[in-house]
Amino acid sequence: MTEPLPPGWLPARLNQGWTYSDRVNQAQAPVLISAFLADRYRHSEASLWRARLQEGEILLNGRRLDGDGLLSTGDRLQWQRPPWREEAVPASWRLIHDDGDLYVIDKPSGLPVLPAGGFLEHTVLRLLERSFPGHGPEGGEAFPALPRPVHRLGRHTSGLLVCARRPQSRAWLSARLRESTAELHPQARPDVRSAPPAAACRKVYRALTVPAPLQLGLGESLAITTPIGLRPHAGLGQIWAAAAGPDDPGALPAWSELRLLERRSQGHLVEVTIRTGRPHQIRIHLASVGIPLLGDPLYGPGGEPLPGALPGDGGYRLHAHRLRLPLPAGAWLDLEAPAPGELC
Repeated sequence: MTEPLPPGWLPARLNQGWTYSDRVNQAQAPVLISAFLADRYRHSEASLWRARLQEGEILLNGRRLDGDGLLSTGDRLQWQRPPWREEAVPASWRLIHDDGDLYVIDKPSGLPVLPAGGFLEHTVLRLLERSFPGHGPEGGEAFPALPRPVHRLGRHTSGLLVCARRPQSRAWLSARLRESTAELHPQARPDVRSAPPAAACRKVYRALTVPAPLQLGLGESLAITTPIGLRPHAGLGQIWAAAAGPDDPGALPAWSELRLLERRSQGHLVEVTIRTGRPHQIRIHLASVGIPLLGDPLYGPGGEPLPGALPGDGGYRLHAHRLRLPLPAGAWLDLEAPAPGELC
């Protein structure tokens, strides 16, 4: 017997399917359709793509196929993915701020922000579209614009998610985030005393880590500057993790400041301030110094991915707690999402 869902959850259900489109460039051709798709969508091997071809799910230049073949430069492929079942997700949130343009929510853990990783309808974006019917993508005199996410949070990360109605506001805030990252030259190794640029966003998270040894006193801080890059992964082809070494050409500079708030029997309660926004940065950085997030199935000590886990797997405790945003007029907006009980 299936247990009833908590109030405010969307039950697991089929979506309407989706069409993925690709175009073959000169460097890729000639290539078998199955090989092209297996390289483009690494969750499925070539044998599965051949089966999908036989089932009529693939179109080439608008013509439905029933078997494999060679692709040429400029060919257009469409994969008409049949409906699939999306997991149940929490579908309500606490509104933190709404000034008619910026719309900031306290996103619950378990809810994806944008379509990806098996989710299409059960996302913040789709829920916003349903919550503001008649609101166009960019708005107009009759219908205000739809709030759209400015940035991402991991599916299982809770806390402050900033959305904006005006495209100019989204561009402004995105630029501020880019400037924060640009301050770190690839060869730079800023220490804990480095001050963020004046117009940078300040992003503060709370987390629980494993109870591994940590040479910090309460209230003391540690700067973590482990570069982050793409590493091989059996299921996905590549995955973000601690860079392979200082000579890794794809390594991206990253900066986090860890502060110890409390030692507990089950783990450490910590606060993490990030200046950069690399994929899975906090999870990778804390793992890289030997204290992975408690319950994280993917990143182990050293910041390398563990076998058999995927980026969307949950179990860890991470919350976007406070955020300071610069506004175009020169003012600042300070936001806070109350930490859940175990992170207080």
